[in-house]
Amino acid sequence: MQFTLILQIVVSLILIILVTLQSKETSLGSSFSSATQSGFHTKRGPEKIIYLATIICSVIFLVLSFLNIAVWK
Repeated sequence: MQFTLILQIVVSLILIILVTLQSKETSLGSSFSSATQSGFHTKRGPEKIIYLATIICSVIFLVLSFLNIAVWK
């Protein structure tokens, strides 16, 4: 019971780090800054790894959240 709560805290810290590591250029404001940009961006290398790791960690966090709700009832 406590293991899932501790695991959820660790995953949330990892998720915070991964979100802050993502590129600042992918924000909404950057799409309006330059008319010459195409608007499409292909993720490559470390940027793609961080992006996929963020998705995986968010799914794990969601599953742990539901698991903790089920355990505490």
